[in-house]
Amino acid sequence: MATKKKKSKPDTDPSGIKIVATNKKAKRDYFIDDTFEAGLVLEGTEVKSLREGRVNLKDSYARIKNGEVYLVSAHISPYAFGTHKNHDPERERKLLLHRREIKRLYGKTQEKGFTLVPLSIYFKNGRAKIELGLGRGKAKYDKRETIKKKQEQRDLERALKERNK
Repeated sequence: MATKKKKSKPDTDPSGIKIVATNKKAKRDYFIDDTFEAGLVLEGTEVKSLREGRVNLKDSYARIKNGEVYLVSAHISPYAFGTHKNHDPERERKLLLHRREIKRLYGKTQEKGFTLVPLSIYFKNGRAKIELGLGRGKAKYDKRETIKKKQEQRDLERALKERNK
């Protein structure tokens, strides 16, 4: 008798969240003060590309225009099996936030040094979400300090691992 293979689930945690992409550069270049979860307005082929993990958040940011928030410069690659109606990879995408959150973000981004940085894109219960961070830019010496602390932590963990062998 033949047995059926169970389909393995993608890397999701018990809460139903599947992380698609993270912006590693954001935490290196900014002090993140506050985070917000927003929905994404996407076209059909964009969703399929996201599910394949074909997105780059490296140089992207969010901007408030006419009382609405837009994701700028995020690259979602065209879907490989799309037709002539495939999406533009660099288009501005509208983010879905509550009106009071938009007003609060607008007030904060008007202060000197604050910007909206996308931290990660993920699927939560089948819907595409983005985590936005309200960040202040780091100076060059702050970046060096962060890298130095990470290296020290790695060295410490490596030494402990060697000692426990």
